[in-house]
Amino acid sequence: MNSNPQHSKIEASNCAAGRNIVRIIVMAFFLLSSVAVLAHEQAAFLSPSATVSTSANTISPNATDSASANPKPAPAPAIGHKVGPLDVSINWRFRVEAWDFFQPPTGQNAYAFEHSLLKIGIGQKHEAFEWLIEGAADGIFDLPSSAVQPGRLGQLGLGGTYFAANGNVRNTASGFLKQAYIGFKLPMKSNASLGRFTFLDGAEARPKDKTLATLINTRIAQRLIGDFSFSATQRSFDGIQLGLDAGNSNFTFFGARPTEGVYQMRGMDELNINLFYGAFNLPITTKNNAGELRIFAIGYMDDRAGVLKTDNRPLAVRTADTNQIRIGTYGLDYVHVLHTGHEGQFDILGWGAFQTGGWGVQTQRAEAFLGELGWQPPVPVINPWFSAGYSYGSGDSNPNDNVHGTFFQIMPTPRPYDRIPFYNMMNHEDFYGSAALRLPRTLAVRSELHALRLANANDLSYGGGGAFQSNTFGYTGRASNGNRSLANVWDISLDIPLRDGFSVTTYYGHAWGKSLIANIYPGGTSAQFGYVETNFHF
Repeated sequence: MNSNPQHSKIEASNCAAGRNIVRIIVMAFFLLSSVAVLAHEQAAFLSPSATVSTSANTISPNATDSASANPKPAPAPAIGHKVGPLDVSINWRFRVEAWDFFQPPTGQNAYAFEHSLLKIGIGQKHEAFEWLIEGAADGIFDLPSSAVQPGRLGQLGLGGTYFAANGNVRNTASGFLKQAYIGFKLPMKSNASLGRFTFLDGAEARPKDKTLATLINTRIAQRLIGDFSFSATQRSFDGIQLGLDAGNSNFTFFGARPTEGVYQMRGMDELNINLFYGAFNLPITTKNNAGELRIFAIGYMDDRAGVLKTDNRPLAVRTADTNQIRIGTYGLDYVHVLHTGHEGQFDILGWGAFQTGGWGVQTQRAEAFLGELGWQPPVPVINPWFSAGYSYGSGDSNPNDNVHGTFFQIMPTPRPYDRIPFYNMMNHEDFYGSAALRLPRTLAVRSELHALRLANANDLSYGGGGAFQSNTFGYTGRASNGNRSLANVWDISLDIPLRDGFSVTTYYGHAWGKSLIANIYPGGTSAQFGYVETNFHF
């Protein structure tokens, strides 16, 4: 018998990691089996009238990452079925996630859990009027009970995050009102929606060029405001949205209060946060070019009482700072696509924003920007799309002055940009490249490579996607101890459309931790994350 407790802990941890690797291998087997079945029975899975698409200007992004962008103020109901005068839609998502987080000296970093989200909507759409009521039922099961550790170890993957957000229970479920809004047309080519709906900043653009639309929806939209579609519960907004078309351009105005949800299974109540958004979108097109310019402003006012802010100041200083957050974010972005014929298509995009206002007793002064280049060579059948870019979000250089320099990402959907969710755009530098293959019958493969480091070694390493509870801030942070190098990440995903409204998404990602991770998790600096997800749309 081994009498060394530390050795026993290591053995137990290795066994847990081994079980998790087995789960991931099972996922990979399922992925490969699905591809084989799809290849063997394509004709049976798809409508006889379907045609093979080899167009270089379309892409099927990861289904979980791509909340659809709708040109109208509020998202319309998912395509459903007529039941008398009503439109009825059913959307059901079920996912199994497997985590093998960085190795802590104690705690559960290797585990798997499951969650389900069912949404049923009824509504009507007329030429001048529409309405939608959508209810949701969510549940999460088999959460790890020891994946939250004190200090810098923190939450060991999203299993720990869900466990902490739901009262430290392993299994829980809830039901709530996901959407309830009315929409109507107004004079002067304007329209409005009032009630509870989802909102994605940047998704109000309506380019006719398919490549341009894809870039906006997958690389620009919801960087600062989104419904967090990847999370188990997601979020909605209670408020009003106005849209005005002036020629080819568009003005969009939005004012609302976000709901709870995201990691918490209860998504019914509002948060005491006021959010305002205004944007101007202008298309710029010629014979072989398509572009879209957006100028935007966002106001964020967090009036939740007693919530401890996450930043790099000492705990006693943060506890004493009971002043609220008042931040203005101002920015613009431009996306451009060049159609060259024999050389394929090239695209370029830029996004930037700066922030002013108050972070409690501190003055907010922060900025963020990114640039990306893409190329779609004219290769039939696989239709590749290669991209490379750089993303930056400022960090705070001095915790003892009166300026907060960390870029605040507000309430985004971070997953499309950070596919292993242990980091985000705050105090962040990301050198990345991606490759997507758009195969026949809308089968899509995507792989990404990221080199991550902190923008400022005096600040924290942040994670999360914004407020989702009345008593927790919404972002977590780990002290860097002077280290900037975070991790290298590689991943791959596969979207498999089946028949009768079903689809399957599989994903696997691996992170190689660098000096910052090694300083916090000396027992092991590699992490793995994978999932299998099924979606049904009726």
